[in-house]
Amino acid sequence: MELPFAESWKIKMVEAIRKSTREERERWIKEAYYNVFQLRSDQVYIDLITDSGTGAMSDRQWAAMMLGDESYAGASSFFNLKEMIRQITGFSYIIPTHQGRAAENVLFSYLVHEGDVIPGNSHFDTTKGHIEARKAIALDCTIDEAKDTQLELPFKGNVDINKLEDALIRFAARIPFIIVTITNNTAGGQPVSMQNMQEVRRLADKYNKPVLFDSARFAENAYFIKTREEGYKDKTIKEISREMFALADGMTMSAKKDGIVNMGGFIATRREEWYEGAKGYCVQYEGYLTYGGMNGRDMNALAVGLDENTEFGNLETRIRQVVYLAERLDEFGIPYQRPAGGHAIFVDAPKVLTHVPKEEFPAQTLTIELFLEAGIRGCEIGYILADRDPVTHENRFGGIDLLRLAIPRRVYTNNHMDVIAIALKNVYDRRESITRGVKILWEAPIMRHFTVKLERLA
Repeated sequence: MELPFAESWKIKMVEAIRKSTREERERWIKEAYYNVFQLRSDQVYIDLITDSGTGAMSDRQWAAMMLGDESYAGASSFFNLKEMIRQITGFSYIIPTHQGRAAENVLFSYLVHEGDVIPGNSHFDTTKGHIEARKAIALDCTIDEAKDTQLELPFKGNVDINKLEDALIRFAARIPFIIVTITNNTAGGQPVSMQNMQEVRRLADKYNKPVLFDSARFAENAYFIKTREEGYKDKTIKEISREMFALADGMTMSAKKDGIVNMGGFIATRREEWYEGAKGYCVQYEGYLTYGGMNGRDMNALAVGLDENTEFGNLETRIRQVVYLAERLDEFGIPYQRPAGGHAIFVDAPKVLTHVPKEEFPAQTLTIELFLEAGIRGCEIGYILADRDPVTHENRFGGIDLLRLAIPRRVYTNNHMDVIAIALKNVYDRRESITRGVKILWEAPIMRHFTVKLERLA
């Protein structure tokens, strides 16, 4: 008999979590203006708002923290991190930052200017925010199939090559670089195939444009290439990662995801001019070049985390838990972006709350309902996150409206996945009675979903 699957780690320390009452949750979410970002963490039972910085570090990572070198300049911890990044990516020039959006801020301060157009596959909120704040355009060139949540495709995060070439012809000199997000978070945590990255590289070379990877979940993307793409099943995650990054000129990374640290990020590139152009902004915004925005102990932990999380067993444990939750939702007929992503389940909110009009934000409404049901905090990845069009100032309803349930790494058990599934089923079973959503009382001009104030409609 074949042995059942089990986690590739054992538990060494636990943290207590508290259940709350429906009455408490009603009060808390109202006080938070129906924005789950404004809830206190101790008001949440199972926290799926993000997988960023919420993972559990390993014993090796904690041990490495004790050896952190906090020297202001030339810290050995920086050179440990630099060598690990070089081994995995092949990039020679490294700038540490305090997180991914800081890496974008530093690099984009050099690369992005007013009037520029940056094509890519579903730029995430911070990426789009940093582009639009500089009065440039984030042009989505994701394949159209990504909008059909019930369509099963192995690489639904791919760049549409025809759209990309049209953009390269149309905007020409206005394009400073092409960005590819691996995995594609906004499209539902969907991976990008190696073949697609190769096609992007060929186009980039044809039109003499550099390629930047938004690499927060590159290891998960490599896992999907290994398990789904022909010719890669016998290659290691590290080998696949090197092959991916050989197709790029540089990367930004939020190390809080696949690096499994609580805080950290970096820029890595093979282009000396990018490094020279960006490093002044690092000193201005983050810190000196050998620590950026990171402590030495965190750089040590990140070096170990990158090494550990580019091993198949660690990734398999993590992604199979996401698949387990997806299979439970399948039992109840709850629609989500298929196939299940690497880091989260993305529930198709308009297909659940069919009576809530798009103007009342179905995904945000479903996020609120799930918290009220069981104290589970998800995150809207949809119409509120999309912000308003910078020209027309109208809400952007052209994308998909999803409730993201991001699973922290090495934190919850499958029993927690069962609680999430049943809670969603309970909301799904009463979906016909949910006919109104929310309206915006106040919003920031960029990246509004973090701080937006909402009112629940009767």
